[in-house]
Amino acid sequence: MTRYVPARHYISFGVVALALAGGSAWLGLAFSRGLLIPAVLFLLTSAVLLAMALRPAIRVYDAHIEIGKRVIPWHDIQRVDRTGWLSPLVVRLTLFDDERILIVYPGEVDCCKHVLRTIRQMSTSALIDGVPYRQFWGEPENRQLPASRQRVLRAEDEEEVERLYFLLKTVGHIDPRNSGEER
Repeated sequence: MTRYVPARHYISFGVVALALAGGSAWLGLAFSRGLLIPAVLFLLTSAVLLAMALRPAIRVYDAHIEIGKRVIPWHDIQRVDRTGWLSPLVVRLTLFDDERILIVYPGEVDCCKHVLRTIRQMSTSALIDGVPYRQFWGEPENRQLPASRQRVLRAEDEEEVERLYFLLKTVGHIDPRNSGEER
């Protein structure tokens, strides 16, 4: 299981925006009403940042992804579409019953890239940004499995090795002169 939590800087930025909203509101009420507009904008920014900081953690398991209390099996995901946002990461999932889920993950850029890559890798039956899974990852459709055993020796060399192996097995040791005296 891998757990992805929101980045901590969203909390600190939200608190700073809230403090700036309070300072702008105080200045607006004390001096000029025009300073109430920045106070409202700082308040909205603070609300968005704090809402991002309070997003539920994303847990990735082998069989499913868990977003808060919502559990989504990997085989139920029919489509994974990324928006232009990378931090915060915004991904749209379409499930087998045409239900659409918007995943918002406010993490560090590296964590967002890892979450996106993991979702894409684990959704093996999905279209990824409109491209089939195998084609997206560069796997040919008619991929043949590699031979179970690669040839290292020629056929006559192999026969010689097998003959020597059986000879060694019947004798029990390689050199009869050093059977046990020189250990």
